Amino acid sequence: MDVLLTILIYILRLAGLVLLGRVLVSWVDPLMRTPVSQFLYRITEPVLAPIRRLLPGGSPLDFSPLILFVLIEVLIRVIASLY
Repeated sequence: MDVLLTILIYILRLAGLVLLGRVLVSWVDPLMRTPVSQFLYRITEPVLAPIRRLLPGGSPLDFSPLILFVLIEVLIRVIASLY
């Protein structure tokens, strides 16, 4: 059981790093023209889109990555408390 929880935490950490990559790449390549940008977009957009739909519109800033970072960290802490 501990091994499965550890693997799950590593997967969540990896998801956080991929999300961080998406955020950083979006500053450099906002139109997502490079293959790396497109890959990160395809990987993260299915998770970010539902969060974005729940947020009120009209803001020029996209807070969905921040919310996802918080959710990932909460999940990691909940899983770590199960040890």
